[in-house]
Order: sequence, then structure tokens, then C-alpha cells
Amino acid sequence: MASGLKRNIQEIYAAGHMPMNGSGYGMPHNGSQIMPMKQDLGEYMHQTPMDPNANQDVKKSRLDTQPKQDPSRVLHLRNIPQQLSESEVLFLGLAFGMLKNVLFLRSKNQAFLEFETLNDAQQMVTHFNQTTSTFNGKKIFVQFSNHQELNTDPNNSNNLAAKSALNEALNLWHMAKQGGKNTVLRATILNMIYPVTLDVLNQIFSKFGQLLKIITFNKNDKFQALIQMKDSQSAQNAKQALQGQNIYNGCCTLQIEFSKLLSLEVRFNNDKSRDFTNLLLPTGEGMQGGPNDVSQYGMNGNQMNPYGNQSIIGAPPNFMQAVQAAANQMPFGAQNSSGQNMGFQGGFNFGQMNNMMPQSQQNQMNQYQQGQQMQNQGQYGTPVLLVSNLNEEFVNPDALFTLFGVYGDVVRVKILFNKKDSALINFANAQQASTAQANLDRIKLWSKQIRVFPSKHLTVQMPKDGQPDAGLTKDFTNSPLHRFKKPGSKNFNNIFPPSATLHLSNIPQNVTEQQLKEIFGRYGTIKGFKFFQKDRKMALCQMSSIEEATHALILTHNYQLADNMHLRVTFSKATI
Repeated sequence: MASGLKRNIQEIYAAGHMPMNGSGYGMPHNGSQIMPMKQDLGEYMHQTPMDPNANQDVKKSRLDTQPKQDPSRVLHLRNIPQQLSESEVLFLGLAFGMLKNVLFLRSKNQAFLEFETLNDAQQMVTHFNQTTSTFNGKKIFVQFSNHQELNTDPNNSNNLAAKSALNEALNLWHMAKQGGKNTVLRATILNMIYPVTLDVLNQIFSKFGQLLKIITFNKNDKFQALIQMKDSQSAQNAKQALQGQNIYNGCCTLQIEFSKLLSLEVRFNNDKSRDFTNLLLPTGEGMQGGPNDVSQYGMNGNQMNPYGNQSIIGAPPNFMQAVQAAANQMPFGAQNSSGQNMGFQGGFNFGQMNNMMPQSQQNQMNQYQQGQQMQNQGQYGTPVLLVSNLNEEFVNPDALFTLFGVYGDVVRVKILFNKKDSALINFANAQQASTAQANLDRIKLWSKQIRVFPSKHLTVQMPKDGQPDAGLTKDFTNSPLHRFKKPGSKNFNNIFPPSATLHLSNIPQNVTEQQLKEIFGRYGTIKGFKFFQKDRKMALCQMSSIEEATHALILTHNYQLADNMHLRVTFSKATI
């Protein structure tokens, strides 16, 4: 065990040159920022006297550039995106078999999973070595550990929390597989003037308990959904509170009944169906058998094939936090046909949004008009995004314009007057809005994880004369800072997710590295900086975290470095 513990240091440090947390940096040798692994593991694991030959094992492993690792029931996961919750990490393992123990090293974006059988562990290693699945844009690396078991300290508080998370994940996993009577609801949307998506349903129903699976389809010219809740009590509460209620004022009425199914079988994770307990399902091409064929979504029987296509992990909301987050994330409340709030605590209040619509549209929402509106949206949906869970202390229209402008030309920004942690972002077209949502949903901004959803609106209205607004709405139609106005611009080919590395351009020749470091150092710790060799007008600046880089981008883009020379900043896929 002693030599195994020492070797495991090499698993995590990889002889001192492997990136520790996906950031692209080697391990600091002075230990100033990260504790040595011996102390880290000692905090979690029982210790035994060290083998006098252990140091020789460490030195030998450092010399071996391709060490052969014996199969083990314990797997070492590296480069885990911070957006993944502990439960979601556990669901990755449960897709291959039952887990016995777990050890999380969240500060290093790593984890150890102990399976009950060696065969299940081997299947997970094989899958992650043979597929290119990414999670929030990052590939998780999975390898056998030199530990044959996780002998964790049961008195450690972190281990107790990890054990609790494992028990909860196992409980949900079994519930999702076995189901039960009155745990599956069938929801039909009547008078569906505005689009209702899977994510909208998830936000509404998760208010009453954890959702395990959702399948949406069209039948008899009506949009329907099968929703599997955690237990029958959650399903009953949702049915009782939501039956007959309107999602939006005067339309999109929920008709809810219990399904005869005990459980759902989800084959794909996409915009039509989702299994929140099996994150490795392929995206597929939609529901097999056509949109009207729901016979395949019967009782869960066969084992799902874990070897699928590219995962869409990260697109669904964080499963284990859905109940707590729903009230904070959606500035709406379900209402009845008379426009009154339904009364359950933390209601969404959908009707607030109608105050931003023209009076004529409120009074004349007939099917023909809305059909034309939906047709104009095209395949990408609406050009307006709803952003929630913003930090009210720092948010302003210019900051949102700069950040969301990385992914499209923002023409208007409106921070909601009665709910200043939420805003509407109006793009030039729906495709740009879709790109922004895919890249910015669930990023951390000003110490809070924001949520980004398609809005039901097709445009953001400016306030009428005399209407109180306090500068919360701003029009950017004629802004010179739009990145995508010029057809064929190189900016279309350089759109990347938020990262710790920023790409700087339009740098004057007389501006030095030290001057730029002083500017960006105001917003965080600079981990690396370099000018482009062939073009000194461009440079890369790597911050210590994605959040710091995001903050720096907002405050330095268009920074004036010289007369008629303003800095251009965007996210980069490179590391230094």
C-alpha cells in the first residue's frame, strides 16, 4: 500500500510535466499554490508505514515515459470540468456499473472512482480511450489507478460528503431504472402559441422535485411530453399545482395526467429527450420511429449501450441542483387563465414579460400572427436570449453587450426593471443568439453561475417616453464594436468557448509586454503572456481562471492604448 500510495503521486503529477487541472500548466515545484500530493491524499486516506523502497519506485516511474498500469477497480479521472457536479461525475461511472467508493479532488479537477467489479472499470477506461466525447468542451481522461481499492478515512468531512453524494446518486440511478407507479406524467400543451421546449418543461417541473427523464414528441398535432419524476409524491405535487395552468398569459395551457408507464427508456440526449442519470447517451438524430411513435418509451428493460456517439454533456441544466436553482434562474411564474399567480412559493411569474410587448401584440395573439412569427424564427429559434442569476452589483448593459458580443452582434440589452438579476439580450439574428447560448450558459460571472435561455420574445422593445427605466435598456444598433457586420470576416472562424486564455489584437508597436500585464493584472493573476512572433500586433494573455479572463475581457475590450488604437480582446483556444 505504501509504494502504491507513492506511485499514485505520479498518477496525478505525471512526473512533474503533466497538466494538473486542464489548464495546460505543469505542477509548481515550490508548493506555493497547491499542496504536495502526499499531504493531499493523507488528508483523505488511511496511512500505513512507508516502504523504505518507495522512493525507488517513484524514481523508477519517473524514468518510465509510458508506464504500464495493471487493471484496477479504481479509476483516476483527470481534467474534469468544474461545471460538472459531483453527482454528474458519479453518473459517468454508473453508466458502466455499480460504484463502491469515491474520492473527489475538486481543486485539481480530479476524482477516483472505485467500481464493484474489474470488468466495469475496464469498460469505462475502454470507452473514454476510444471515443472523443467532450464535456463542456473538455475531454476527461480516465486511467487505471495504482490503488486496488480506496481506503478512505471515514472521519474526514470531505469523504463523508462524497459518500453522501454517492448514496444519493445510487438512489436516483435505481429510481430511474426501476421507476414506479404514478412517477411518470404525460403533459400536453394546448393552445401553444409560443414555443415550449424540453428545457422550459424541466425548469417548471423541477420546482416540485428532481426530474430523472423527459421525452417530448408531437401526437395528434399537439406537443406532448412524458416526464419521469423522482417519486410519486413529486409527480402528484406537480400535477396538482400545474394542471390547467398557462405557461404564458392566455396560451400554452398545461394538461397533465398520470401515465401508465412505470419508467421511461431514453435513447438519446438532445433537444427532444434527455436522461439526466445517463450522461453518455448519444445525441442521435431525434426519436427513432418518428415523432408520433412513443411505444419505444415503455418500461425500462434493456441495458443501454454505453458506446455511443459524442455526448452533449453540459447542455442540460445541472441535475442535482435543479430544484434549488429553478426559482433563481427563471424570472417567471406560472399563471392561470385569469393572469393570477398560481401561489406556490417561488413562482415564475411568466406574465411579467408581457409588459415589454406592444399592446397590440398582447391583445391580438391569434394563431396566424404567431405562426408567422415562429416561421420567421427559422431553424435556430429566437434572436433574443434571457440571462438570469446575474450579479446585480456589477451588471450593466455595456458589460453584457461586450461579453455576449463575442458570439454575435448585440443590438439591444434590457436589464429587467423589477428583477435586476435578469436581462434580455437581442442579437442581430437567431443563429448568433444560439451560438451565444451554447457558449455562455452556466459560466461563472461576477462570482455567480449565470443561466442563458431562449426568450419567448422576438425583439426587445425600448422603453416608451416617460416610462421609468433607470438606464437599464440600451440600444447598440449603430455600435462600431460589432464583430460580425463585415461579411466573410475572420471573426466568424475564431469563435471559441470562454477560456482562461485571451487573444489580444490591434496592439500598437510601442506598447510593451509590461504595460499590457499591468492592464490585465488589475483583474486577476496572469499565468502567461507572449506576443505573436510573426505579428507583434497580437498577443496571448493567460489568466489563472476562466472567470478572471471573462472579467478581464469585459473591462479591456476596446481599451484605448494610443490615438485611434483600441485593444480588441476575445477568447482563445490556445494555452501558453
